[in-house]
Amino acid sequence: MHDISTGSGPRPSRRTLLTATAVAVAAIGAGGTAQAAPAGPTGDRHDGAARHHDRRLRALISRMTLEEKVGQLFVMRVYGHSATEPDQADIDANLKEIGVRTAAELVATYHVGGIIYFAWAHNTRDPHQIAALSNGIQRASLGRPRGLPVLISTDQEHGIVARVGKPATLFPGAMALGAGGSRSDARRAGAIGGAELRAIGIRQDYAPVADVNVNPANPVIGVRSFGADPEAVAGMVAAQVKGYQSAGVAATSKHFPGHGDTEVDSHSGFPVIGHSRELWEELDAVPFRAAIRAGIDAIMTAHIMVPALDPAGDPATLSHPILTGILRGELGYDGVVVTDSLGMEGVRTKYGDDRVPVLALKAGVDQLLNPPSLDVAWNAVLKAVREGELTEDRLDESILRVLRLKAKLGLFDDPYVSDRGVDRTVGTAAHLAAADRIADRTTTLLVNKENLLPLSRRTHPKVLVVGADPASPSGSDGPPTSVLAGALTELGFSATALSTGTAPSAATVARAVAAAEGMDAVVVGTYNVTAASTQRTLADRLAATGVPVVAVGIRNPYDVAQLPGVNAFLAAYAWTDVEVRAAARVIAGRVEPRGKLPVAVQRADDPAQVLYPIGFGLSY
Repeated sequence: MHDISTGSGPRPSRRTLLTATAVAVAAIGAGGTAQAAPAGPTGDRHDGAARHHDRRLRALISRMTLEEKVGQLFVMRVYGHSATEPDQADIDANLKEIGVRTAAELVATYHVGGIIYFAWAHNTRDPHQIAALSNGIQRASLGRPRGLPVLISTDQEHGIVARVGKPATLFPGAMALGAGGSRSDARRAGAIGGAELRAIGIRQDYAPVADVNVNPANPVIGVRSFGADPEAVAGMVAAQVKGYQSAGVAATSKHFPGHGDTEVDSHSGFPVIGHSRELWEELDAVPFRAAIRAGIDAIMTAHIMVPALDPAGDPATLSHPILTGILRGELGYDGVVVTDSLGMEGVRTKYGDDRVPVLALKAGVDQLLNPPSLDVAWNAVLKAVREGELTEDRLDESILRVLRLKAKLGLFDDPYVSDRGVDRTVGTAAHLAAADRIADRTTTLLVNKENLLPLSRRTHPKVLVVGADPASPSGSDGPPTSVLAGALTELGFSATALSTGTAPSAATVARAVAAAEGMDAVVVGTYNVTAASTQRTLADRLAATGVPVVAVGIRNPYDVAQLPGVNAFLAAYAWTDVEVRAAARVIAGRVEPRGKLPVAVQRADDPAQVLYPIGFGLSY
């Protein structure tokens, strides 16, 4: 247990906190946003309050040095489980990449407005540790002259992208929720997930994904999307926005103007989206418009080129026509715009790391996320202002948006969290039960030859579970073959697990075939099967034994097109415990398969033909 109320230093009193952030802000509170208001007297009062709040925030900005202003625009990674006493390996990593030893030094040196948590940076070991880290970061910032609270963020999409793991509650990911089709479930997942993030000091979540995944070959979005129908995606996005934000966490829809139709991963390349302006309006824009109507707090940009929206050949992150012309002007959005990570190749292909942050601000961005070298990026912005390429007024415009968001999230009132709040909120029995109930409505049955499913414990008691075991997204659950075998055993079967990997060798396939001898059924967990994949060979060889084969797609539902020989196929949409266990309950008949495909599956031999349309799903 960590003492997160006080941590490694005295916690500033309420008076000290308000003084550090200027007494003028004391009354901002949770209403410190400037939102569109209804017409009439109520709207006039709202507008007046918003102007009053803005005056107080502008007073804060006027007291900031130029260096402090530049810092407010950056959201940076930092290694370590503690703000002041990280492990030596994390100190070494910080010195190498950032030039500081700790999160506290990062705040002191660069005055950063935000910090992003990653599991690989050792920020997210357990809920109490995360809460203590959050408190330590806030203390470090607020203890400085003119110190401001830090907006702490992470990517907690659930499903295949999750930075905070067990014992926190993990929900099905976006495509699974899309298969469930319940906006109520999507909102509930957002509300619970948001409440748990807020309890550990994370006030901004880079979710939900608003991309419409119309390309089965998309290597970076896929099951992170709610589906391929723009209206259905829009409904789920709006529901999640409302859920997260009802819990006091800023939702962030991404990746504007839409990353759903690409075969290139912007982490490693520079995707080009060939949609016409008309198609963009009908497809990609729809969920973002819905997010804006739902009051989205932030929108994240994509490092993609969309020639129909900006023929200059720049990534959207650096495009004034896209961010200021379309997002701000045509869509009427005036909230925070944050870049995707500036360390990704998609934004570094055309310009150097010193030009990217300056061009992003000129395009209309407010927050610069995770540059590869903070020293280079921070000094580039500072230089651009000093030399007149950027004006201080331009910085003030973005800082005002960031401070409005911090005020809305209550960071000026009380940025700290407590042990009691963690214990009362994170991973509670009620939250875990809600996640299971939601997952039970997502599993999708696509093939069920001769009504093999549900499996009977009387006729098929002995089950072999084989397949891929990808690393846990959060580092806290799995491996899926063991989890699935364990769940089936709990449900009354005698199940054995054998991990065969994503590219099983001939020897591994032979070992699995031998293990299937004497079994009553084999369950195969598949992961992104292609025509040349040896996972397909494994499924075919197992089917040839005559033992019934049930395939469970633990990522993309498109696997089913490559597996004509299996007796049954279920789409689970992720390999996390909550989704794998739900698939086990469907296999055993404890729950009915209720999911419906949120994307179309094309035929493997003729992709122009649809094998299973959007909305397809069998039941018992």
